[in-house]
Amino acid sequence: MFPKRGAIALVTTALGLVLLFSFKTPDSVAVAANVQTGGATGSGTATAPSATTTPSATTTPGTSTTPSTATTTVTGSTVSTRYGDVAVEVTVANGSITAVQAVELPSGGRSGEISAYAGPILASEALTAQNASIDIVSGATYTSEAYAQSLQAALDQAGIATTQANG
Repeated sequence: MFPKRGAIALVTTALGLVLLFSFKTPDSVAVAANVQTGGATGSGTATAPSATTTPSATTTPGTSTTPSTATTTVTGSTVSTRYGDVAVEVTVANGSITAVQAVELPSGGRSGEISAYAGPILASEALTAQNASIDIVSGATYTSEAYAQSLQAALDQAGIATTQANG
């Protein structure tokens, strides 16, 4: 007769293995969402490529944009965080954000891993929001806040005026 503890151990082990093999890492989730992820480069900075999706023509309620007819690429100011510097490059065409790319993100060790994960998400957020009011990525709060600041500086330089409704 098979002991009761042995049966419980066997079932929990099998369940644990099923859960382990069905777990999706951030990289596999990003690939499934068709978002490219960047990694640390030899220069010591992690860069995130711009998202390849086309933004929608609508803007977020409470925002207004001043349309421009030229395509402009502008790099926002470098914002320092306790984990490293963050700088964002924005391409604007006809008053809409068409591409966002982090040109500088914290690198090295855990900071580089977080940047490689958060960079594409933040770029996607910026394309979706069409302004610097983007959601913070959990676990990358400092990087997310600095990303939004650099993004806003780039939008200011590009002449894209954004105003947020209160409340």
